[in-house]
Amino acid sequence: MPSDLPRGDLPRADVPRTLGELRASGHQLRGVKDEIRQNLIDALRSGADPWPGIVGFESTVLPQLERALIAGHDVVLLGERGQGKTRLLRSIANLLDEWTPVIEGSEIGEHPYEPITPASRRRAAELGDALPVAWRHRDERYTEKLATPDTAVADLIGDVDPVRVAEGRSLGDPETIHYGLVPRAHRGIVTINELPDLAERIQVSLLNVMEERDIQVRGYTLRLPLDILLVASANPEDYTNRGRIITPLKDRFGAEVRTHYPLELADEIALVEQEAELVAEVPRHLIEVVARFTRSLRDSSAVDQASGVSARFAVAAAETVAAAALRRAAITGEGRAYARPVDLDSVPAVLRGKLEFASGEEGRETEHLVHLLRRATADTARFRLRGIDLNALAEAVSGNPVRTGERIPAREVVAALPATAVLTEVASRLDAGGTEDPGPMASAAELALELLYLTRRLTKDETDDDSVSYR
Repeated sequence: MPSDLPRGDLPRADVPRTLGELRASGHQLRGVKDEIRQNLIDALRSGADPWPGIVGFESTVLPQLERALIAGHDVVLLGERGQGKTRLLRSIANLLDEWTPVIEGSEIGEHPYEPITPASRRRAAELGDALPVAWRHRDERYTEKLATPDTAVADLIGDVDPVRVAEGRSLGDPETIHYGLVPRAHRGIVTINELPDLAERIQVSLLNVMEERDIQVRGYTLRLPLDILLVASANPEDYTNRGRIITPLKDRFGAEVRTHYPLELADEIALVEQEAELVAEVPRHLIEVVARFTRSLRDSSAVDQASGVSARFAVAAAETVAAAALRRAAITGEGRAYARPVDLDSVPAVLRGKLEFASGEEGRETEHLVHLLRRATADTARFRLRGIDLNALAEAVSGNPVRTGERIPAREVVAALPATAVLTEVASRLDAGGTEDPGPMASAAELALELLYLTRRLTKDETDDDSVSYR
């Protein structure tokens, strides 16, 4: 059953503080996997979202992961970089009880009903029902380790503590062990990111932990019935080439779940809006351009698809657009920093280094990025402005050029716009109406003008002062 403690940073003052009080309260011990299973089932039955903040996996990854957790399986998430594997693994901790009792002072967080280390067993025998109880929040029951080549067995499992030996204990005494990350996560979740990067001899050390539930340190075995959920992430490229998960360890994972990039444009947009920390206001049509641009990169033969195009690329692109808008506002003295299509020009140069290009594309990287960004801009404009006849705007601009650029404030752009009814339709479609601020109108008009340029109904002349004129 879920914890009856209230949500918050600290448990109530009247919760059981000794083993005797805990038994009298009727508290029941559950294993970590049982705890996760029941809390997940309860959330599904109540219609609550067990995975807040996870976007685009609702009908693919999440059902598979939920089945694996209900089955009590240890899990590997397999997918390219930037697909949200780590965030999803961290979300599993939300399925733990809010608070759980532990033996106060226990090195590995043992439950008062089941002490497993020699020291805790001795204390339990000596103190009986007076054994002190502390309460641990579920955030403290989640442990994460990034697999690196220098990771040692001592880091994960443990090693003999020379200080304890120096205090007079013999090397054969189990109490000389300094426990590693995995035993200290007893009654919790252990996440190993990029598992294939872990040296094979280090992966071997996890075999007994996952199956036999004992640990082996410096030539002797200590039987510890560890209660953990082990989850891991892996990149397919590392999985098959640079590193691998050894077969015996792979066999001990009950489930392997494949992740993916957002399948729908709406999910890509929602992810950017959720994750990006924008320093200026970026209208939704520019977020859509960024999302379409990112998706086109994932389909481009010029980009190395084995390394993937991370969702972080789209987030960084949106943040770059916002930064360009804020910089322009500072230079021009605009009171409100509002992004316009001209701010998209900063994306290829700033973010080119986040991509791996296919062999043979050296020297053409920026050219590819500019082309795909223009195509994303045109596709967005066509979709957003479909059904609006822009010919009247093209004819009006032909005799009255509109100048814009990173040093041209929105008020000057708006002042140069021709008086035509079609701009009212454009503003309404792009949520730029009903405000006296020139920013939204300038942004909407620039998108319409850019579409006319990209469809060869207007020309765009560049000048030495980094401005352009649609004519």
